[in-house]
Amino acid sequence: MRLLELLKLLKLLKFFKQKIMNKFAVFVAESYKEMMEKVSWPKWEQLQQSTMIVLGATLFITAVVALMDFVANGSMKFIYSLFKG
Repeated sequence: MRLLELLKLLKLLKFFKQKIMNKFAVFVAESYKEMMEKVSWPKWEQLQQSTMIVLGATLFITAVVALMDFVANGSMKFIYSLFKG
């Protein structure tokens, strides 16, 4: 009976290796082919420009959030001082 269970397990492992791993290998190969042939990669200048836009937007949003935090902090301190007595 143990031998039968072992044979079933080996058959299942063989199925996994043949079907699932084969699908994974095909997926990786097709993904690589698509990445190298169908994707339009930006030129170096476009990449630099996009990076500067993202950096500028990040700094702007950071400044806006810092300002909002500063105003909220001051407002809360003022409100607490009213009730401090």
